[in-house]
Amino acid sequence: MWIDVLRRESGAATPYLQRFLYEPEEETETVATALTRLNERADLRDATGAAAEPIRWACSCLQKKCGACAMVIDGVPRLACDARLSSFKRGVRLEPLRKFPVVADLIVDRSVLRENLAAMRVWFNSDAAMHSRAAAVGYEASRCLQCGCCLEVCPNFAPGGRFVGMAAALPVTRLLAELPAAEQAELAALYRERVFEGCGKSLACRTICPAEIDIDAMLVNSNAVAVWKRLLRNVDKPRKK
Repeated sequence: MWIDVLRRESGAATPYLQRFLYEPEEETETVATALTRLNERADLRDATGAAAEPIRWACSCLQKKCGACAMVIDGVPRLACDARLSSFKRGVRLEPLRKFPVVADLIVDRSVLRENLAAMRVWFNSDAAMHSRAAAVGYEASRCLQCGCCLEVCPNFAPGGRFVGMAAALPVTRLLAELPAAEQAELAALYRERVFEGCGKSLACRTICPAEIDIDAMLVNSNAVAVWKRLLRNVDKPRKK
């Protein structure tokens, strides 16, 4: 099979596609497996036989737990470690996430994720207690990988904009579930301004999340606390696709 990689140096004006040939040895091999083994070749060459530099891409756990290997795979933002080669017929095209500055090849600068978390003040200033009615909500929200796939498909998110997207809204959901009512006011105001008022409710994020977080339920719970001033609803289990 062929693997097309959109290659580019940071700041370069024109990216270019480079094709590599790769034959999987096992049914379970993923895009991450292919990238690893291509880079292990002592003499990496593209499909034309020309010498090629190692493919730059990010990875860490390779177990669908960290989100580091997020990229656009055949037009869809996914984790490379979760995209099996057997699901593609003759080949696959790999590109970096489009809403973040490119560092090199498939690596992007996702520092805006950290900046948005800081802007939303996602931390505890005092001890918090997990109430039984909110335990499932807090757990579900904590499964966010901060991979950025949801932001990639969101029509309302743009780096530097006021709307922070679900990558920042989910940690806020957890805090709203755990903070005492007396300490929710400041965070609730930030949520209304930078999440609720900016979300167009397209919910493109709900089908793209690699962790399959029940984003609908998370929005309902956060809106209930921060906007409608009601008690959290419980979440029994993650939404199934």
